[in-house]
Amino acid sequence: MEQPIYVIGHKNPDTDSICAALSLAELKRQLGQNAVAARIGHVNPETKFVLEKAGMEPPLHINTAKSTLAEIEIDQAVTVDKGATLRRGWDLLIENDAKTLYATDSEGNYSGLVTLGDISKIQMQDLNITRDLLKDTPVENFRAALRGTVLLEGTRPLSGEVRIADKKMMDRNLEGAIMVLNDHEDSMIKSMAKGAAMILIAENFVPNDYIIDMARNMGVTLITTPYNLMKIVQMVYRSIPIESIMLPASDMVQFSRDEFLEDVEREMLKTRHSSYPVVSQGRITGSVARYHLLKSSPKRFILVDHNEKKQTINDIDKGEIIEIVDHHRIGDITTSKPIQFRNMIVGSSCTIVGLMWQEYGLKMPENIAKLVIYAMISDTMNFNSPTCTPVDRMLAERIATEYGFDINAMAEELFANTATIKGKTVQQLTGTDSKEFNIGGHKVAISQTFVFNYDDIPAIRDELLDYMRQEAKSRRLDLFLMTFTNVEGRGSRFLAAGPEAARMRPVLDRFEDQGFVSRKKQIVPGLARELE
Repeated sequence: MEQPIYVIGHKNPDTDSICAALSLAELKRQLGQNAVAARIGHVNPETKFVLEKAGMEPPLHINTAKSTLAEIEIDQAVTVDKGATLRRGWDLLIENDAKTLYATDSEGNYSGLVTLGDISKIQMQDLNITRDLLKDTPVENFRAALRGTVLLEGTRPLSGEVRIADKKMMDRNLEGAIMVLNDHEDSMIKSMAKGAAMILIAENFVPNDYIIDMARNMGVTLITTPYNLMKIVQMVYRSIPIESIMLPASDMVQFSRDEFLEDVEREMLKTRHSSYPVVSQGRITGSVARYHLLKSSPKRFILVDHNEKKQTINDIDKGEIIEIVDHHRIGDITTSKPIQFRNMIVGSSCTIVGLMWQEYGLKMPENIAKLVIYAMISDTMNFNSPTCTPVDRMLAERIATEYGFDINAMAEELFANTATIKGKTVQQLTGTDSKEFNIGGHKVAISQTFVFNYDDIPAIRDELLDYMRQEAKSRRLDLFLMTFTNVEGRGSRFLAAGPEAARMRPVLDRFEDQGFVSRKKQIVPGLARELE
């Protein structure tokens, strides 16, 4: 099966990040790729509003680049009832070109496993071992393994000894024996008289009524089979139930579909089995071997709206980055081979995605066009942000004309429904759109939220500062900024915590006076001038 390509934005995703993942994934699908939009964090209220307006579901939530068993191709498990014959097990393995058979109970729960080698060894086992196995084998198993017909099911217990008629037959102890005989009825009578418990009769021969009545009176089982004597002797040992020789589930390493490949490999190295069961809620769901891990490929990712390792999905070194689409500074992401890297000085990652649709000559579905416009409105504060460029405005005008969108009306509705801090916890305010930076050797975190006005800030100021001080200490931040930015681009207000907060207060006051709104173009560069 073809593994998907995950198109994913940064941690604590904003509207641009989510919409870029969805719109680029759709573009890739229309280009014939198995692309899936994904996200690392939760969808914020603004993005939920946008998704609802576009009639879209949030991207798939994933939190690690490591692959699980569910994400690679493994074998379908060959299963059999644990009471079935070894012959049935052998036939299933040959039919399916498999080497491991998984036994289940009457309710379908995984009970144990048996291998082709285990079944093969039965013919070569010490007679003491096979005798013990045969004496507990049900009559139905003998019938099934020999493709025979039960003429009579008796009551004599089996000893597990398999005997044929020979010159010394009357000198042998046949108590409970399994006799393999041809059409010599005299041998049948003598065997029963010596205590035989079962007679397997070759070539579909049916004895006369006298012998059948004698067997009934003595409690002897009679089974007639189309096989000759040699075939019966060969196949009788394959009547043994699978559960008699299987490795019980409790003694075997087993895996679940959500286990990481590196953990599976580590466990496999502790044993030497060829295949291992994959189990879910007691049911066998697949069979995995070392070669499945060796031929598996890492998860593939297209990063949107970021290109820094600290902002991307966890364990990215376990995955493979095949493309980046971003409008931020170049970060520290590295790849093992050349990739497509689209980085543009524009106000929104969705601007780049919109241009890509245009370049491929494909028309965006209307819901995708809505996502692109809403993301551009959000990331450029309705095209009033310093980060906004003529390219953003040109693309927005073209989309608005093509789809009949009223951008100002869309912006007003978006901000009226989402640009508020009422009802939000301090954790939500500081975590929804938060990014970390290394500025002049200082560890700085900047959280940003958009508001219509600043009237609601005083009510939460003290609680918010207390939380920020605790976070700065626990995360070892030199500076933690909470930025409240006017949604129409009319400036920002700042709260600061951390060791550098007092020194930066005059600087932040100056940012407020100068109407700073862009974290990327104004706030971070301004802090860099002071901290470096």
